[in-house]
Amino acid sequence: MNLHRFTKNLFPLAVALTLFLPYAKADTDVSHATARPSPDWLRARTIYEIYPRDFSVAGNLNGVTAKLDELHRLGVNILWTMPIHPIGEKFRKGGFGSPYSIKDYYAVDPNYGTLDDYKKLVAGAHQRGMKVIMDLVANHTAWDSVMMTNKDFYKQDASGHVIPPVPEWTDVAGLSYKSYALREYMIAMLKYWIKEADVDGFRCDVAYMVPTDFWEQVRTE
Repeated sequence: MNLHRFTKNLFPLAVALTLFLPYAKADTDVSHATARPSPDWLRARTIYEIYPRDFSVAGNLNGVTAKLDELHRLGVNILWTMPIHPIGEKFRKGGFGSPYSIKDYYAVDPNYGTLDDYKKLVAGAHQRGMKVIMDLVANHTAWDSVMMTNKDFYKQDASGHVIPPVPEWTDVAGLSYKSYALREYMIAMLKYWIKEADVDGFRCDVAYMVPTDFWEQVRTE
């Protein structure tokens, strides 16, 4: 596996595919900066976003794999899989919770299937000439995340209580990139998915809320 793809793919997707929200601001104004060129496989392509739970009757990863031929016939070049990880239960909103409230970045939601199921999906897409990008939620986690054992990973108020990234997002806890250990954890996790699942890149959720110097650090790995 060529991990150099990691540095080529991550940052362009962070810029191009970020979900923008009106009440959150970037840490740095980059509106006048010159954008880096996108990789060739991302230019003038059709990207199809997939929420596995609602995409098929099966509601899982195998249900997506079963429809790869149909997606290919539609002219899809890149599959963007929304978060496939276990969803937090603490402070959950709604019956199912948000897929952007993640308990474990290294795990696959058992309701969706297994790591092998995801690897089959990626391999099947590649066999048909399609790329696969994962949804990366680097700004926050679920309140019952496995990472909560390290409180320094999180933003805290003056009293030392972990807080959400913005007040309205009560189902998630904000990550603090002042922690070098957190940065190492996140970079290792991204490399894991490239190596284990052979994904081609990442769609970076609210990338502008994560310090720009972290993305620059990622590019050097």
